[in-house]
Amino acid sequence: MTKKQRAELVQIELEKLYPTTPIPLDHTDPYTLMVAVALSAQTTDKKVNQVTPELFAVAGTPQRMAKLEEFEIKELIKEIGLSNTKAKNLKKMAELLLERHNGIVPQTYEELEALPGVGHKTASVVMSQGFGFPAFPVDTHIHRLMTQWKLTSGKNVVETERDAKKLFPEEVWNKLHLQIIFYGREYSPARGKGEKDFITKMMFEK
Repeated sequence: MTKKQRAELVQIELEKLYPTTPIPLDHTDPYTLMVAVALSAQTTDKKVNQVTPELFAVAGTPQRMAKLEEFEIKELIKEIGLSNTKAKNLKKMAELLLERHNGIVPQTYEELEALPGVGHKTASVVMSQGFGFPAFPVDTHIHRLMTQWKLTSGKNVVETERDAKKLFPEEVWNKLHLQIIFYGREYSPARGKGEKDFITKMMFEK
């Protein structure tokens, strides 16, 4: 099976499994999405969704977040890993949004990635799921599966993102990256043995 055939197989099978792709992180607008994604680093989406209702009730806008002290933000997100750093980033992020963008989440990678706590993956999620621009955010699930399916030889998520964008049509990027994440969690978890990973078996078993 060629790389192109493997990529087509991935698209076909994932579309059967996940015809709809709800965004895993609960949010109401681009700002709360950006905060939720920033909080999700080295933490499960489930844990973030448990914490954000209380956080957003108190600080669901940059204006309200900026008014909180770091220790108040930390208290609201203390169950999440790296809460010290994340609290500091959320306060500074809110302040810079007000200072530079009138409290409105910008719609360019350069401006997003200039905000504290916003790396390329977070910016890509905001651009794709918050604003609808074509993007292919790559997390560890996608990097691992793309490598497993021999669709990339990338050494890191940046190289894997580049390969994914070359391999898959732009119009499916926003949906497909979520489909791969869902598949990884359900059929090929990082700590599992991959017994349920039927896509890999279809590709490589003779």
